[in-house]
Amino acid sequence: MSTWEAEADLVVVGSGVAGLTAALDAAALGLRVLVVTKDAVDSGSTRWAQGGVAVVVGDVPGDSVEAHVADTLTAGAALCDPAAVASILRDGPAAVARLRARGAVFDTEDPRVGPGIGTAGGRLARTREGGHSAFRVVHAGGDATGAEVERALVAAASDSRLPLLTGHLAVDAVRDERGHVTGLAVLDDHGRPGVLRAPAVLLASGGYGQMYASTTNPETSTGDGVALALRAGATAADLEFVQFHPTVLYDGPATGRRPLVTEAVRGEGAVLLDRAGTRFMTGVHPLADLAPRDVVAAAITRRMLEAGTDCVYLDARALEDFARRFPTVFGACREAGIDPVREPIPVTPAAHYACGGVVTDANGRTVAPGLYAAGEVARTGLHGANRLASNSLLEGLVVGARVARAVAADRRVLREAPTLAPSPVVPIAPRGVVQRAMTGAAGIGRDGAGLAGASDAIEAATGIGVPVDRAGVEDAALTLIAQAVLAAAGTRTESRGCHVRSDFPERDDVWQRQSLEIALDATGRPVVQTSNVQVGAA
Repeated sequence: MSTWEAEADLVVVGSGVAGLTAALDAAALGLRVLVVTKDAVDSGSTRWAQGGVAVVVGDVPGDSVEAHVADTLTAGAALCDPAAVASILRDGPAAVARLRARGAVFDTEDPRVGPGIGTAGGRLARTREGGHSAFRVVHAGGDATGAEVERALVAAASDSRLPLLTGHLAVDAVRDERGHVTGLAVLDDHGRPGVLRAPAVLLASGGYGQMYASTTNPETSTGDGVALALRAGATAADLEFVQFHPTVLYDGPATGRRPLVTEAVRGEGAVLLDRAGTRFMTGVHPLADLAPRDVVAAAITRRMLEAGTDCVYLDARALEDFARRFPTVFGACREAGIDPVREPIPVTPAAHYACGGVVTDANGRTVAPGLYAAGEVARTGLHGANRLASNSLLEGLVVGARVARAVAADRRVLREAPTLAPSPVVPIAPRGVVQRAMTGAAGIGRDGAGLAGASDAIEAATGIGVPVDRAGVEDAALTLIAQAVLAAAGTRTESRGCHVRSDFPERDDVWQRQSLEIALDATGRPVVQTSNVQVGAA
């Protein structure tokens, strides 16, 4: 029995770029909105995004939205939804303009002084990242784009007096007898339950990088949203495609969140070297060090295995004014005792971005009435088998705004009817067991025996219980998502994008444009339901 209740037209779970964009737009449309986040309002993944926002605004000669679409489809390894890609990228310029109108300050170029950070005039400064055919990534604070985006949106939410419920964890969707979502069950930091009644719930809770021992993701990224959606009757797809960022700062064996070395460092001229000081990307891909992330991460992993080393090196010594252009990276390096101006930076891949998630159309609707998803938690069809660098913030801005309009268009009145309580009993494995199993068997380079062994190890350590606090809810989510990722990865007998099978090293046309959809069976176990997911265009 809940100890308290509240009511709104829309409950938003998560306070990153997608969640706050949707909340602000929905409030502007006259909806009563409540934002729920399990930590501080700015504690999610958005503020850690370094590179920028990939967008074509029309002032770079030779670049076009069509070229951006082509680059995205190439990076996605034939698993993107072309209609969704074109639709989302086409809306990018307007979305960035709205963000700037809300106070976000991007770096600009002053022709008199060259590139500037936070300068008052001139066109937007650009950088280039892996997989992009042009300099189209706009950035803020050098390499602090996510922090500036989050700052601007939090300030706008404060100015709008948007209700924010921090320190509250989303546990499960509440549904009526028809299966329609009618609210959200939550726990506060003291384990006290509550119910937020609403005819619309938006999941914008981020990814599941904490499923791995080493990740760029913050502690909040435990897959809660995907697990909640599956239990509410929605489906997920492309979960096997977990993107490993090629260049995370290596300062010895460590677990948890690791400092990112943004791809823009390579975009502006840095190159990868092995232990002997030899460049190794030139013969791997036509774009060499600027190849798509899956290619670079796999090449680094191979070179480390061949040389028996724990890292490779990123040589940025030729870059001018490194500390000013990349202050976040510079600070992380100096804290680790590394001077990137005088020595190469030791780097290694780490779990970074979930390309798949809750299946939605291009407006954030799921198959569960009243449930929406946007941002990293969602699978819109934009990313396919591998995310193109800096498309994520753009997706959050575009789809977040679309969800607000969709909720307004779908506006429903809560029925006074009995609600179906979420199932209180769920499988839970210790987090350490999950992380060791997934890191060892479901990272870069997988095979059927390893995937099966990881599933067995998690299953053997799994018990049935009722989560009563944040740790329990998060561990239950990680347990469910890990088994879902293993089921999808074991089924996909090919290598494509982020999913690399050592026992099936080549692409197989049988899987061309085939996404594996995951749902829960009658026992609550994730199963591969179908292999032909299609999402709607705008």
